[in-house]
Amino acid sequence: MTSTVSSPPRTVRIGSRKSQLALVQTHWVQEQLQKHFPDRRFEVHTMSTQGDKILDVALAKIGDKGLFTKELEVGMLQHETDLAVHSLKDLPTNLPEGLMLGCVTERENPADALVVHEKHKDKQLETLSPGSVVGTSSLRRLAQLRYHFPHLEFKDIRGNLNTRLAKLDEGQYDAIVLAVAGLTRLGMSDRIHQVIPPEISLHAVGQGALGIECRTDDAEILDLLKALEHRETAQRCYAERAFLNTLEGGCQVPIGVNTKIEGDRLTLTGMVASLDGKRLIKDAISGTPDQAQHLGIQLAEKLREMGAQEILDEIFEQIQRS
Repeated sequence: MTSTVSSPPRTVRIGSRKSQLALVQTHWVQEQLQKHFPDRRFEVHTMSTQGDKILDVALAKIGDKGLFTKELEVGMLQHETDLAVHSLKDLPTNLPEGLMLGCVTERENPADALVVHEKHKDKQLETLSPGSVVGTSSLRRLAQLRYHFPHLEFKDIRGNLNTRLAKLDEGQYDAIVLAVAGLTRLGMSDRIHQVIPPEISLHAVGQGALGIECRTDDAEILDLLKALEHRETAQRCYAERAFLNTLEGGCQVPIGVNTKIEGDRLTLTGMVASLDGKRLIKDAISGTPDQAQHLGIQLAEKLREMGAQEILDEIFEQIQRS
């Protein structure tokens, strides 16, 4: 009588950027998967993306389509890795053929945060002196802050979180704007001086959530990822991504959003602003959570009718000329 020995389940290889924040996020995903599937092995494979290598040029000038994701996607398509963990705000809305967004995790606070130099500890955004230098690498934050605070001066800032904080502490900036979620995940919540309300700064699409990308034909991995899916976050982010995709904007375009689910109502607020901060178009739409993508498309069309497309066309021309 012959006995058959079943082969152990395959090792799952997780792709990640090498930055400190990316690794914290990826190791969290690894730990969660390990907890749900203790009989499996999950390995982290790191790689540098184009966005990690080019640190001396403003993001808007080098184009942002897949800037922090392309190398990770090639790894999956070549079967070197099985899935990749992204900050969802970095993941383009149009993915390469053969890949899909397999899972959206529970969201951290998606808001933007003001971090100030020690000498401005008694100030808020509203009370910073005229001419104060505020650092941000995001055109979305820049346009909204210029709209609300035209008396402040804004300066581009690149690098990882630690690099940006060091530049602030050295006095190169009076304040900088970062994501609450990134500071929280790195254990730096104490640096959050002010959580900027959505009335001033709508956040980036997908901000605060992790998006796990995988191959569309890998049913085994898709099944594993179901354990990490957070339904409410996913519905909110699908509405946001549909809004962005319909407006054909990348993460380096001044498009901001805010979503909330109360009872059986999903409310999506969306915004498009000019780079100089002089024009800002904003509106909101509500419906049921299972209409998430339809709501995103509807709101985008509504903003287009209000003049958003003209603003976006101007911005693309400005970026190409610069």
